[in-house]
Order: sequence, then structure tokens, then C-alpha cells
Amino acid sequence: MPKPEIEFIDYDTEYEWHPVKGDTLGIKEKILSRDPDTGDYTRILKFPPGIETKETLVHDFWEEVLILEGSLYDIAKKETYLPGFYACRPPGMIHGPYRIPYGCVTFEIRYYKKK
Repeated sequence: MPKPEIEFIDYDTEYEWHPVKGDTLGIKEKILSRDPDTGDYTRILKFPPGIETKETLVHDFWEEVLILEGSLYDIAKKETYLPGFYACRPPGMIHGPYRIPYGCVTFEIRYYKKK
């Protein structure tokens, strides 16, 4: 079953925040659409102020991220990313860890390469 057909709705009122599975830092998500067969999904991710991730991340899927609010500090690169900053990460791209001093909200799309 592919992602559902959705014609403009207000994600702020139509979706609820849920804790990210396995997270211990208070990060929450709103899953906007999901394909249960492939694992592909689109979500809004909300990081609370004052958290710092410890791990360097690498995934087996494509990940596209757009910062909507707040800021994200890349500890390894010593760079700060602000609203409007965009990342497109192919499988295997190393990123993080991050510091989120003031909180951050991102729009994220994750998808697997089709075989």
C-alpha cells in the first residue's frame, strides 16, 4: 500500500505529537504519511531546547531534512543551521552529533532506494 492521498490539511491541528520510538531525549514527531510496505515516511520532528545527541548517525535510507524553526548545531562540523537550511542525505552519509540549544522543528522525508 503506497502513502495515502492527502489534499491539503492543517498538520498543526490534524496530527498529534508522539514520542519518537526509542528516543530518550524528548524528541517528538508527527507522521504525515507512511508507506507500510516500504517503510518510507514523511514527518515533522520537534527537538526540545537544550538537548545534545551523542551519536554520529548513518542510515540505510535516503533522508531529506528542512529546518522550519529554531536551530541545529553540528558538533563535528562546528556549524549552525537555521530555518530554511536543507539537507539531502543518501544512504551511508555520516552526520551528527548535534546540539539543539533553543529547540528545532524539521520537515523530514525518509525513503528507501527502490530495487
